[in-house]
Amino acid sequence: MKGLKFILAGILFGIVMSKSEAISWFRIQEMFRFQSFHMYGIIGTAVVLGAIAVYLIKKYKLRDFQGNPIVFTPKEMSVPRYIIGGTIFGLGWALTGACPGPMFVNIGFSYWAIFVAIGGAIAGTYMYGVLRDKLPH
Repeated sequence: MKGLKFILAGILFGIVMSKSEAISWFRIQEMFRFQSFHMYGIIGTAVVLGAIAVYLIKKYKLRDFQGNPIVFTPKEMSVPRYIIGGTIFGLGWALTGACPGPMFVNIGFSYWAIFVAIGGAIAGTYMYGVLRDKLPH
């Protein structure tokens, strides 16, 4: 029963992703071709809500489920790191028509071809682990 809240959060996430059409490869292609504001609106809303959530977490010094304080550690801004990583992520997103979260929602809709994208994501994550010490951080 401990994991029930996470299952419910996942179900809610899947419903929001499907109802907002964020799992649609067509909507993602529209975004990368600058043909529609739809996905930019979804992403912009997520950024604003995330900023509000972080503000509230910091202001009220909220704690996680185990009672530990939630701490945000600043990262060093490394421009090449973000350009290279963002380019790889964006290319994968554009080529597959799926980003990591909605990929799993697509499984729920029986879009079995998404397993190719998931396999690529897993392989990319593995390669990052192998090459991590050689990459700019």
